[in-house]
Amino acid sequence: MRLKSLFLIVFLTASTRSFSQVYNYPATGLFTPETMEVIKAENTPQYLKLFLSVENRISGGSFCADKNIFVILPDGSRLKMQNSAGIPRCPDTYRFKNIGEKLSFALTFPGVKKDVKWFDVIEDCNDNCFRIYGILLDNDLTARINKALSLVDEKQPDRAIEAYKNLLDNLDQSYAGISSSLYNDLITLLAGKGYNAQASEWYKKLQSSDL
Repeated sequence: MRLKSLFLIVFLTASTRSFSQVYNYPATGLFTPETMEVIKAENTPQYLKLFLSVENRISGGSFCADKNIFVILPDGSRLKMQNSAGIPRCPDTYRFKNIGEKLSFALTFPGVKKDVKWFDVIEDCNDNCFRIYGILLDNDLTARINKALSLVDEKQPDRAIEAYKNLLDNLDQSYAGISSSLYNDLITLLAGKGYNAQASEWYKKLQSSDL
């Protein structure tokens, strides 16, 4: 009986680990405030944990987390935050000591299914609420998006344009949460290069995509 119990514990532990998924610096869509960053998302059957940071840009700045923070899944269902770490709950606040200081914190929610490709995080409050749209749960796609962004940073807009086109041509509706941001980036790049006809064409694709 003791051996059987030990086997069950080992089996359950291994099963939990096998379903654990970690996403370092996942790609995201739009977010506010603009100084927020998703450092890591860790998803297991028991919980989804987000590691975030926010940078202070003003003198005397402060930050807190409302008790009403939700993960919004692609089907519209909401998962309420279970707990937080490293950040005060409003109305208590963390007061930044200087401009440029970063506050790192973690938020924990119920776990999401393995086939979920993206989700939003919404702070449901009255003032200065944070929102992060299209947090991507796909390491391969995040790497491809980062490659496109690096081409922009390297001032290679034509190669970046081709990378964005390739990304969008190969995404299906299950990635709707991130697609609109990619469309916006591509249209901005095309307009910036003076490719107005192409920018108009991709804008029409965005308008007809139901995103």
